[in-house]
Amino acid sequence: MIRAVAVVVPAHDEQELLDGCLRSVRRAAAHPALRAAAVRTFVIADSCRDATAEIGRRHGAEVVEAALGSAGAARALGSARALARLLRPASELRPQEIWLAHTDADTRVPACWLAEQLDRAAEGIHAVVGTIEVDDWSEYLPGTAARFRRYYAALRDPSGGVPGPHPHVHGANLALRADAYAAVGGFPPVTTGEDRALVAALESAGCRVHRTDSHPVRTSARRASRAPGGFGDFLRALEARERWRRPAAASYPPPVPPLGGR
Repeated sequence: MIRAVAVVVPAHDEQELLDGCLRSVRRAAAHPALRAAAVRTFVIADSCRDATAEIGRRHGAEVVEAALGSAGAARALGSARALARLLRPASELRPQEIWLAHTDADTRVPACWLAEQLDRAAEGIHAVVGTIEVDDWSEYLPGTAARFRRYYAALRDPSGGVPGPHPHVHGANLALRADAYAAVGGFPPVTTGEDRALVAALESAGCRVHRTDSHPVRTSARRASRAPGGFGDFLRALEARERWRRPAAASYPPPVPPLGGR
């Protein structure tokens, strides 16, 4: 049984969007199904030069200020801080009773986000890997949104060996039990793709990973992305292919990178 939940939110100069994220996390934490679980939020303010840390504290989050320059390193630090807090001897908690839920500062989670995850945990699931929806396409060429939806849906075919209804991995919608996280060594120290690497390690270790497209989170499609090689770069590559379809475009479409990360 899950007795404690830690929501980890990496943030780099996110004063414009963090408030919406944390409001949504608070709504999810207030779900009636979580009455038996204490929920704490950890914001990792990574190299911030704005009011990100202040906003996090205003929402009651524990804020860790650090100079990491990496969403993956921030996720790892946030997880370590959460476990250090929750596994103190006085708490009498065990790792298998702690749930680590990850999202991003430019993302809003649905009100049932944590409740649905804990339902799966009660079934013996070690990790839940969810999907995303894009909040606003106004910064992109017309047609980019439709191209994204086609690409996102096309990759759901499980015949490629990926279990479950979809093959995507997003740090913005990823949660797992603390004992499973520790068993595979946590997030690896990579510049990008730490979410995909963690899920691959969980699956290789035989953990029960539940991939679901129910209750997606809503995330931004901003052009100034935070993670190199992440979701923002992917969207710009899709837009470039959309531009290539137009008469004045270049003669060869750029490759679209694998989808994952934030």
